[in-house]
Amino acid sequence: MGILKFSVPEIFFGRGSLKYTGMCALRLGAEKIFFVSDPGLEKSGWVDHVFKIIDKERLKWVYYSDISSNPRDWQIEKGALLYKKHGCDVVIALGGGSPMDAAKGIALVASNGGRVNDYEGANRIKHPLAPMIFIPSTASSGSDISQFTIITDMERQIKMSIISRTLVPNISIIDPTLLTTKSRELIIAAAVDALSHAIEAHVSKIASPMTEVHSLKAIELIIKYLPLALESRSIDHLEQLSMAGTSAAIAFSNASLGLDHALAHTLGGMLDTVHGTIHPILLPQVMRYNLCECTDKIAQIGKVVLGKSLASPEATALAGIEKLEAYFQSLKVSTRLRDIVPDRSTLPQICKMATYDSCLLSNPRTATVEDMMQICNGVW
Repeated sequence: MGILKFSVPEIFFGRGSLKYTGMCALRLGAEKIFFVSDPGLEKSGWVDHVFKIIDKERLKWVYYSDISSNPRDWQIEKGALLYKKHGCDVVIALGGGSPMDAAKGIALVASNGGRVNDYEGANRIKHPLAPMIFIPSTASSGSDISQFTIITDMERQIKMSIISRTLVPNISIIDPTLLTTKSRELIIAAAVDALSHAIEAHVSKIASPMTEVHSLKAIELIIKYLPLALESRSIDHLEQLSMAGTSAAIAFSNASLGLDHALAHTLGGMLDTVHGTIHPILLPQVMRYNLCECTDKIAQIGKVVLGKSLASPEATALAGIEKLEAYFQSLKVSTRLRDIVPDRSTLPQICKMATYDSCLLSNPRTATVEDMMQICNGVW
């Protein structure tokens, strides 16, 4: 085994951990906080709750919530101008992937200048970002853990992947209580997103024993606890989904992703679709495509999904993929691409744009436009 590089933030995990937000901000030297969230969390009362925690520490703050479900490049630039105008020094983000990705983009542009589009790709950030505290409201995106931020380039209509160790937040506060106000649809989309993170990280070209333990644990927890959480809405079960999302994020932040996410990013950029709704459609077909290059890895996933091994690694892998498809169908989510793509003639353009996504670099098998077209046509 060679030298491994492994990055994670400081993590506060557990029910009620939200109360440490102000204390953490003070520890990072905060005087004026730039606080990013969204209207949905305002309505649920969580934004006001965090305001009260910050106010207890007599900290000043500026609030920014002009964030779409797939944050736009212009929203990042607008936020960075506001950050600099008010002389902020610490960033706090509360929300799912969109507010957290936007907060990273704002911190990036505020500290490094230019446009967020200038930093697309890996390791292009030269200067440190302001200290960041992230509070995920879903058990999925992993932006509170990861070295990634995903921003929509509106001119090209694609989701840009920006990857750098600098984008790992200083502190992640993971309070499962926030999941209690989420709808069934959002819980499913979040958990499926985390599941796709774990599966793609596990088969990644740059996976390591340090990531594999987290990816397999995340798969195990989601397969078991998502149905239970949907049925009971118990905080005990929701907490397990939070743990799964955290493990999946640790895995993919350090092992990256693959073909499923390359296509999902392109679909999301062009069609403005909810990220978590794409994976039940593409993921099983992508796993079949990758099977010849990582049979043993997909068999390990199959063993977790099935709860047992079959006569051979290939049999276990294939049965695991079939069980995963049945699992998605049991959640009553869409499993056909025609449900989210209004015009089949756009598929060649979608596949061509996906070839530029950095997630393809760590996919276990090389994929051409023609290969991706076959995958898309197979799930049409």
